[in-house]
Formats: sequence, structure tokens, C-alpha cells
Amino acid sequence: MTVPALSITRRLRNTPFTDHVNIAGVKSYTVYNRMLLPTSFNSMEEDYFHLKKHVQVWDVSCQRQVSVKGPDAAALMQRLTPRNLTNMVVGQCYYTPIVNDQGGMLNDPVTLKLAEDHYWISIADGDLLLWVKALAIGFGLIVSIEEPEVFPLAIQGPKASELMERVFGPEIQTIRFFRFQEFTFEGQKLIISRSGFSKQGGFEIYLNRSDLAAPLWNTLFKAGEDLQVRAGCPNLIERVESGLLSYGNDMTSENTPLECGLGRFCKIESDTNCIGNEALQKEAKAGTKCQIRSIAIEGDPLFPCDDKWPLFDGENHVGDVTSAVWSPDFETNVALGMVNKSHWENGTSLVVQTPQGIRKAIVYEKCFADRQ
Repeated sequence: MTVPALSITRRLRNTPFTDHVNIAGVKSYTVYNRMLLPTSFNSMEEDYFHLKKHVQVWDVSCQRQVSVKGPDAAALMQRLTPRNLTNMVVGQCYYTPIVNDQGGMLNDPVTLKLAEDHYWISIADGDLLLWVKALAIGFGLIVSIEEPEVFPLAIQGPKASELMERVFGPEIQTIRFFRFQEFTFEGQKLIISRSGFSKQGGFEIYLNRSDLAAPLWNTLFKAGEDLQVRAGCPNLIERVESGLLSYGNDMTSENTPLECGLGRFCKIESDTNCIGNEALQKEAKAGTKCQIRSIAIEGDPLFPCDDKWPLFDGENHVGDVTSAVWSPDFETNVALGMVNKSHWENGTSLVVQTPQGIRKAIVYEKCFADRQ
């Protein structure tokens, strides 16, 4: 079967690193915020083993920034999220569920506080810019909102710290988890955070000059040659094992933060001025009806989940698998799924309808990586 090609037009943007990613041997891309996001290089399993042992450089320029700046920036940010931002300090990153007026998830970005009146919302896949503008206008807030030309590059894996120290010096080790500092590269100040979309540890470099893409890429690869540095990308196996949620796959605007297991990031018992707070308070009082869980699916390796797979207890539909893939380390099919409250207890046995037939499934409260 011939695999269809992806037509590249002005509607689908390259990144400053795309040429380097192509030379590195990328095998597949997906579209994310109308930009190219690599999805595999050698193979999903080989990329997975390398990520867990060495260090990779990921082009995640598709993590676009929504810049919120002005006297009312803090007020607008609190309208967007049920997470209490009162104690957030400059230099800190917060995982911030963004919700609509019904409490439904619109995005699950990491927010960086650059100054008392300036934030970057580093978004997942979704058109958040217009929503943020609409709330600012609707509430009459004095802010400027734009999408700056910023291109994140993630350095992920157990050898990430060593590679980053070689390029930026020992001070890089002083950055705490979910914090950021400014570092200079070829005379340009860059924000670098200790964060990333894996549990293997790493950093994200927020490149703010596209002409520095080639020098930065080449410097990292030269410095990490003996560390077995490779180009890489977010890995489905590692993500599902680690319980990292993918907006648009594991959750959509039909789901609330409470259904997504993100209640610890929400302060809904008091009024935070979040636009969805009233709806979330009602849900908390009535009880959440379903929630994301990790799931083991027995049997031979399954193809990665490209649609919802229904979960059953007998003839009763009690949830859906939203992401699934074979895990070489756990020697089972690992999955994430939304499961009804009646069946989300740890160890619950269900069956799942997959494209490769009915399989037995076991529900777990903790992700696989946390049960090692």
C-alpha cells in the first residue's frame, strides 16, 4: 500500500530546525498547531530505548507561545485557568489547565512567568490565541496578546544535564524543576527551562532568533557526540508509560480537568475568577463521573490507537481507551483511557474492543512508570 504524502503549503509551516531534522533522518511528521512535529526517526521502539538511555534533541517549535503582557496580565491569566496563580513567581513554570465557561479543557499548556506583567503560555495543539484575545476584550482588560516568534527546542534524556552543561556552563544545573533562567548563546539571551514532554529529565530552550537555529543545533550535536546524542521527538511508548496526557487524544473540550485527573492543579473550592470555576464547583459537588486511568491490555502487540477503543464490563460500555501501544520494558500493551467511576478502581478487570479483536484489560490508578 502506498503511503499518502503530506503536501506542504504556507498553511503548514516549517520550523527553523526542519532542514536539520530532515538531514537527521526523520521518518514521519504530524501536524501540530499548523507546524511540523517529528514523530519517528529510526523506529518507535529504537527511539524509545535511546531516549531512556542517552540524550535527544527535539524540534518542538510547534509549542507556540501566546504572550500576555500588560497591567491586567495576571487578571487575565487567572480568568483562563482554575489553577491558583497567586503564588507564582517570576522565573517559574506552571502546568495550567485552560478551560471554557463549562469547565471543558481547551488546552493544557505550561505557563512561564517572565515578569509581573508578562506571561508566555506554551500551548499544546489548539487554537488558544483567539480565545485569550476574546476574554481580554470581553472583560475589558488592558493587555497585549500576540504569538511571538519563539521556537522551543527540547533536550531530553538521562544525559541531558551533561550535554547542556557543556554548551551553557555549570550554572545550568542550578535551574530547578519547572523553573527557568536566561542564558546567553552567541550574544543572544535565551530562556531555558527545566521541563519537557518526557519523564527522562531535560530542558527546553526557547529560541527567539531563527538565524541562530543552525548554530544552536550544530553546537549541541558537536558537544554531545560522545554522549550518543540524536535527533528525536516525543515518544508514544514513553509518554503512555509515564501517564503524560496528549490534548486532542486523551482529552478534549468535552472533558474537564477533574475528569483528566488534574484536580491537584485546580483551586475550585474558592472563587479564583476562572471563567469555568462555577461549572467545576458543581461537578466537584456532584462527583466526577469518569476519569483517566492507565490500562494494561493483554495479548500480542497492538498497533497504536488511532481512535477510541470501547471498554466493556459484560455488555455495559464503561469507558474508552484513548492511547495504546506495545511497551517493550513492561512486555504488555500500555494504554490510557477514560473510565467510568463505577469501574476505575485499581485492578478492575474489563475487556476492550480493539481493531485486532477483543482483549482483556486491567485498570490501574498509577501510571506504569510510577509502579516500577
